[in-house]
Amino acid sequence: MEALHQPSPDAPRIAAPAREFTMRFSSTPRGARLARRLVSHRLDGWGYGYGTPLHETLALIVAELAANAVRHGHVPGRDFEVRLTESPDALRVEVSDTRTERTPPTVVELPAPDAESGRGLLLVGHLAARWGTVPRAAAPGKTVWAECLR
Repeated sequence: MEALHQPSPDAPRIAAPAREFTMRFSSTPRGARLARRLVSHRLDGWGYGYGTPLHETLALIVAELAANAVRHGHVPGRDFEVRLTESPDALRVEVSDTRTERTPPTVVELPAPDAESGRGLLLVGHLAARWGTVPRAAAPGKTVWAECLR
């Protein structure tokens, strides 16, 4: 077992983000795809062009976290939310859902070689500078966050 992230509930948030994008999406596979596309579009608008390493890394992280929100955090009739912020040091993505009882593990184990799922958080752990989970601030649920250094 290998700890792949720093699960600190009081992990510092980006102070005074220079730019921010927040949107709610339906808790469906289509909503997850749309979240990835809109974050990708926003990154391009902020100067992180399509195909650049930081853009591709963040798009993949959003895809994984949004897919997890849909698959593991789905509550019928409830949306999930994506928040992207930029600071001088990092880009941070937060994906919030309304499911409180299903939180990501603090230690992510490699799944069996023939397993069809279970690798998303391993990817996030390897791609992000740091990531973790915190209780959702304004409503029931949780927020999974990841930061990539600029």
